Amino acid sequence: MTFKEKFIGDRQFYRTLFVLVLPLIIQQGITNFVSLLDNLMVGGLGTHPMSGVSIVNQLIFVFNLTIFGGLSGASIFGTQFFGVGDWKGMRDTFRFKMIFSVIVSVLAVVVFTLFAEPLLMLFLENETNTAEDITLTLSAAQDYFRIALWGLLPFAVVQVYAGTLRETGETVTPMVGGVIAILINLTFNYLLIYGKFGFPEMGVAGAALATVMSRFVELAYVVFLTHKRHEKFRFIEGAYRSLRIPAALVKKIAVTGTPLMLNEVLWSLGQTFINSNYASRGIVVIAATNISGTAWNLFCVIMFAMGTAVSILVGQKLGAGDTKGAVDVDNKLLFFTLVSHVLIGLLIVAAAPFIPMMYNVGQDVRTLASQCLMVLGASLPIHALIHCIYFTVRSGGKTVITFLFDCVYTWVVPAMLSMALCRFTALPIITIYLIVQFSDIIKLAIGIPMVKSGFWTKCVISDVTEK
Repeated sequence: MTFKEKFIGDRQFYRTLFVLVLPLIIQQGITNFVSLLDNLMVGGLGTHPMSGVSIVNQLIFVFNLTIFGGLSGASIFGTQFFGVGDWKGMRDTFRFKMIFSVIVSVLAVVVFTLFAEPLLMLFLENETNTAEDITLTLSAAQDYFRIALWGLLPFAVVQVYAGTLRETGETVTPMVGGVIAILINLTFNYLLIYGKFGFPEMGVAGAALATVMSRFVELAYVVFLTHKRHEKFRFIEGAYRSLRIPAALVKKIAVTGTPLMLNEVLWSLGQTFINSNYASRGIVVIAATNISGTAWNLFCVIMFAMGTAVSILVGQKLGAGDTKGAVDVDNKLLFFTLVSHVLIGLLIVAAAPFIPMMYNVGQDVRTLASQCLMVLGASLPIHALIHCIYFTVRSGGKTVITFLFDCVYTWVVPAMLSMALCRFTALPIITIYLIVQFSDIIKLAIGIPMVKSGFWTKCVISDVTEK
């Protein structure tokens, strides 16, 4: 087989890929662009409010990835059920996801309500922050957090619906719902943060309220469209007549999905731990990494879409028993991911000096944010390829391996590196940031042989399919 045959698809391949990922890219791109604008609006209030919101979003990030991880195990089955046309199997996985999401959302609200201040103080208690820095940042964070909690449940339920729709190849409905929510969020951010056109001036609380409003509107839209087109999305027919899920399927999802959920929870905690280590170097670092991280997300929409494409296209092939086809599709997706993200990484490096200039922050924050963006741009191809390798291995249900590959690696290498370098050395923060980001080269060296071995090519629904 030639290089072209192995890694470069034909026109039909790229047509199928673009039809699948273009709505994801549009939705995620608009979402991240508005997040950037949202960040700019909050940043207009000053460094302390922006840092407070950034800290809260670190905690909500853990919740979001807990939901993502819990749903991912069931989604492996949902995608393969769709691959063999088993609507009942999809309906059962939908029920599982809904029950899980509601339970986790309620628990998260309780935990965040009872322990908000101690959790926030994990990012603020260090010798580099003055008492005034801590008081102002904590006050802004609490104002934002109290309102933001109301958006957790609608966010989780939207993920259940949108994720199940994507398992069928339907990406337009979640995209439109996301775009509507984004426009509402952006509009009410402007009106409520600064008190425009007669609306109250609420500051960071206004930003939180706008986000919560957008979550409920998105939920209403996606749920309405899904149930309206029940003849097309047959998994929703009778989905709420019963909460019964076959015990064999619950067991399989639990066995396959628990490592995924633990992976996402522990990985997100690992990322939060890394950011808390960066935060030990002061408020300037919190603000700078918030700016660079928000901008980086905007450039990574193709990376996130390609991960979804791998899980859907490879998962459907595996569900249909076409392991050779799954390997072929995966090779082409990985190659496309690598090439595209070399170009995107160069674009980030070129834009790095200009993006921080849009923020109402000190020159020290702008300089550090620009340097962080350059590091992120240079390391993007590594992270993009690792992202798709993760979804490749996950698509065949090898979730224990993904647990070791993702979260265990995160805690053993970058998390420990960030702690040791930030807290026990006098190295400049940008040097530490570069070392931590490029430490994933080791992870890439582990992942490439795993994919090449083909051990992940497995159909996980063979003994639970009910026609």
